[in-house]
Amino acid sequence: MSRAAASTSRLLAGVSRCTSSTTRPLLLQACIVRSFSQTPLRRADDSSIPNPLGMDHALSAMEQLQQSTSKLAIDAVARARNVSPTSDSLMERVGLDPASEAEQQPYHFHVYAHRHNCHITVTKPNRDAIISVSCGNLGFKKSQRKHYDSAYQLGAYVIDKLHQGGWHKKIKHMEVVLRGFGQGREAVTKVLLGTQGKMLRNSIVRVADATRLKFGGTRSPKPRRLG
Repeated sequence: MSRAAASTSRLLAGVSRCTSSTTRPLLLQACIVRSFSQTPLRRADDSSIPNPLGMDHALSAMEQLQQSTSKLAIDAVARARNVSPTSDSLMERVGLDPASEAEQQPYHFHVYAHRHNCHITVTKPNRDAIISVSCGNLGFKKSQRKHYDSAYQLGAYVIDKLHQGGWHKKIKHMEVVLRGFGQGREAVTKVLLGTQGKMLRNSIVRVADATRLKFGGTRSPKPRRLG
């Protein structure tokens, strides 16, 4: 009985091995055939029909990008060539005449008078210097440069040079800028108010004080005491 049962179990095991070995390739073959089936492809409902609005939006975005890049390129080339609008062209666009604006700009008569010397500088409206001299240029040496007489002669010399160059005819507006509280301040003022400055006095439109005032700052030097 035991021998018959053992032989039956062996037979069943052999049959099961045969069936398993024969079915596995069939399953593989079936899977392979199904993956390469000829059935038509089905799309989802939302992607079945392309949206024409999306295409238009993409085209418009591409056009905007192209326009922006071209504008940036043009700006870069303009900056490289330095073709930015000048002040004259801007004034012409606004409706102003550059020549008339230049005539209205004042000349400047700078007087720098400190306790040791006096400097006078006359400039054009564009800040170019016409003449710039001091008491030392007239031959005054050392302590002689700080006196009233040397500053007075300096003012008369500058006005005479302006007359020789014909600047009294060109100067229509002039601004006097005073700096410092030396004796030359009053001396040059007397020259402008006297007979030497009668041809420039009528063109003065403004008198300004450009003296520098110290608020706090560093400690001042010790006062000088003689004796």
